[in-house]
Amino acid sequence: MKFRYIAGSVSAALITALVVVSPGLPIQPAGAYSLHHLAPIQRRLISGFVSSELDATTSRGTQTTSGTARTSSGAFPNYYPGPNGECPVSLGSNTKVNQNCLNLSDSDLQGRSQAQNETAIAVNPNDSSQAVASFNDYRRGDGTCGTAITSDGGHNWQDVTTPNGFVRGDAFGALREYFQASGDTAVAWDTKGNSYLQCQMFDRGAGVTTSPDDSSGVYVFRSTQNGGASYNFPGRPVIQNVDPSGSQGGAVLEDKPYMTVDDHVGSPFQDRIYVTWTEFASDGTAYIYEAASKNYGESFTSKRLVSRTSSLCGQTYGLPTPRGKCNENQFSDPFTGSDGSLYVVWNNYNNVVTGKDNRNQVFLAKSTDGGATFGSPVKVSDYFDLPDCLTYEGQDAFRSCVPEKGPTSNSFFRAANYPSGAVDPTNSNRIAVTFGSYINVHSNESNGCIPEGLSSTTGLNLFDGVKTPGACNNDVLISASNDGGGTFTGTNTDPRQLTTVNQAPGQATTDQWWQWESYTQQGGLAVSYFDRQYGNDELTGYSDFSLSGSNDLQSFATARATSSSMAPPTQFSGTFFGDYTGLDVSGHNALPLWMDTRDTDLFVCKASGSLVPNVCTGSASNASIANDQDVFTNVSPIPLP
Repeated sequence: MKFRYIAGSVSAALITALVVVSPGLPIQPAGAYSLHHLAPIQRRLISGFVSSELDATTSRGTQTTSGTARTSSGAFPNYYPGPNGECPVSLGSNTKVNQNCLNLSDSDLQGRSQAQNETAIAVNPNDSSQAVASFNDYRRGDGTCGTAITSDGGHNWQDVTTPNGFVRGDAFGALREYFQASGDTAVAWDTKGNSYLQCQMFDRGAGVTTSPDDSSGVYVFRSTQNGGASYNFPGRPVIQNVDPSGSQGGAVLEDKPYMTVDDHVGSPFQDRIYVTWTEFASDGTAYIYEAASKNYGESFTSKRLVSRTSSLCGQTYGLPTPRGKCNENQFSDPFTGSDGSLYVVWNNYNNVVTGKDNRNQVFLAKSTDGGATFGSPVKVSDYFDLPDCLTYEGQDAFRSCVPEKGPTSNSFFRAANYPSGAVDPTNSNRIAVTFGSYINVHSNESNGCIPEGLSSTTGLNLFDGVKTPGACNNDVLISASNDGGGTFTGTNTDPRQLTTVNQAPGQATTDQWWQWESYTQQGGLAVSYFDRQYGNDELTGYSDFSLSGSNDLQSFATARATSSSMAPPTQFSGTFFGDYTGLDVSGHNALPLWMDTRDTDLFVCKASGSLVPNVCTGSASNASIANDQDVFTNVSPIPLP
């Protein structure tokens, strides 16, 4: 039996403040939500947004090693747009969604005001020309929930400010609760033309700020019939972990929420809003919960357990099982069918493995009563998570990543195989779930791509052949159900035999990850994802974005969405690029939404001996030019075989 855990000797702080330091001085970690409050397995599962955004061990300094100052009389005094790719409005056929120029930070705080990541998008079911997008937005110097809207089908966008600075403070013992950071967004529409934004919000606590507040929560904001141009204030709480005194020490964290709305006309639960999330509790468990609203987001039910117990959960890590044996879960995605069924798909880590096997499992639970109760989990498939980053890239300890092939170590941003699901609108019994797996039909195990158990240092997956060209790769797989989620093609099928959504010639040993999916009204499935099948991405750690489509969930055609490849991220010292991406469809077109690093990073600098502030660019340890993180899309027809 292999235990999936992170070694207890880790002494990193989980949630920390933004630490301002003088150039050249080491950054001192400060802890509010200390990792010692979490069980070892929880440390592995904590989301990339929370871990990177809040972990004091993540370097807050820039990777910039050299820069060229540009004065007011230089090449880009007004750098929007600049001659070297600074703050582009578009890149080839790709359209920038966040229409702002990112702020200029001091070089030691690179990324803290210059990143937008973890994307979500939803098209208005009543008007396909309208869509709302959301993302983690760092323009104010800390994560917040940002949005943008389009009224022409995604060809032009404008920014929207969301009122998520504070909420009513009744539950917190004061008039107002000022949350210091937010993110992990999702967006959706109802059938009445209202759009919704879901936002995770939290405080940082003592030792990081002057306040001991360790509260966290999930909130939903409604845009009342104005296309997402503005939102009602304040947001309505879905779940709150109230800890204004810091007495819990951050032991409970509401993490990784996602939202859907039943936008099916005639459904018995039409316009009901559902939010699911992971609760990292003080007893070491990580259960999936759900809450619903039947009054357009004015109020939500109490939390209901989604991740019920199952005979498939045999490994409990020596932790309590107050809500059943399936006590370690993460990355939930809720979605609905036209018959009113609610489905939740997520990753579960309680399966028992032997020898060097290191797979985990994807679960799905179904509710037929509007989210009040859920059936027992059904196994969608096994999957193999991405490899341990410390072992293969030498950085980003206790996180997985997508290593490039060959001797370089440029791609070390944290990543995980997050599942997503959707129901065919032409057949409410047909469900498609997509997810990543590092062992798949294209893994060349004869060339060394073999599971090698778990790292004794980090508890994360090891494989032979990770850095060998022509050996390992991460594929986006699909498991389908034709009986309303009762069984799936992957339930009893090894991931090595499942269909992959990228079937393009020559891509067999390249990586694809962070997929999302959506059905057209005609029953065609679209899937978008990051992709390394183009150029020499596989060897350099560069990335592209692709879109695949299918009418039968067996044969897929693929088209490139990006107009050129992008370098590995350098913001946040190259360790954080998000956890997921977004996709929705508008007629026969798809609107994939991704994080993009092709925009040059600009930061404030001063020439030696000068008081005049300048604008600089710089190089990084993993890229020739330091880069920003913007949000892009490409409105294009869905490719079909």
